[in-house]
Amino acid sequence: MTMETKFTGSSRYVASQDLMNAVNIAVTLQKPLLIKGEPGTGKTMLAQAVAEALGKKLIIWNVKSTTKAQDGLYVYDVVQRLYDSQFGNAGVDDIAKYIKLGKLGEAFSSEEQVVLLIDEVDKADLEFPNDLLWELDQMEFYIPETKETVKAKQRPIVIITSNAEKELPDAFLRRCVFHYIEFPDQEQMEDILRVHFDKLDERLVQQALAAFYWVRELRGIEKKPSTSELVDWLRAMVAGGIEPRRIEREIPFAGVLLKKDKDLQLLQKSKR
Repeated sequence: MTMETKFTGSSRYVASQDLMNAVNIAVTLQKPLLIKGEPGTGKTMLAQAVAEALGKKLIIWNVKSTTKAQDGLYVYDVVQRLYDSQFGNAGVDDIAKYIKLGKLGEAFSSEEQVVLLIDEVDKADLEFPNDLLWELDQMEFYIPETKETVKAKQRPIVIITSNAEKELPDAFLRRCVFHYIEFPDQEQMEDILRVHFDKLDERLVQQALAAFYWVRELRGIEKKPSTSELVDWLRAMVAGGIEPRRIEREIPFAGVLLKKDKDLQLLQKSKR
């Protein structure tokens, strides 16, 4: 990878030097980049920023609790084929018509290198990461229905995110470049806010940040507010014409920051 193609962040994403290094090392070594961190630390947005900065198409595979590795390779629509055969539709013997590539298959089939985001891999079954080892290693998979091997025309840049809800298999971890995104400190968060807002009252920013980090450190809080909630909270206060000095006394629009009843009750009982 040349200097011109190195990831150095983007106009809409503030990346630390360690994170930029992790991205560039993963690309150079042609290994998946596994990104962990608590929700709201910008894991998903990282893939968007990498694709934008490197001029690549982004393909997103959103993983759910029911997702299987096979879903990302291809799907054989046997029901549609049976339906077509019952109604005498032409071409029913052409099985390839009923093969639809999944997100990994799309990435492999692309004529140009793409960025493939496998988002929230830890939501799936424990076997899900292991079931992808061969495909991610060899950059190919076999379709027995058509006796065809799909090989990557251009090796995709693979970014995998995890909220650390469960441990991932060691065999899977060994094949990845790993980076943990720490929650931004107040200085970093200011830089992030500048990306989201063209102009902000400096007093409002400082009071909001102080209150935000105080809320995050409340003892007993179940769901700490994330960056996205801070951005929404600031937008709500700007729209509501909230004066900075009011934030010293109370947390206006607390329901934008906190999403659990227990946390809102805890906030009401706490004093700054």
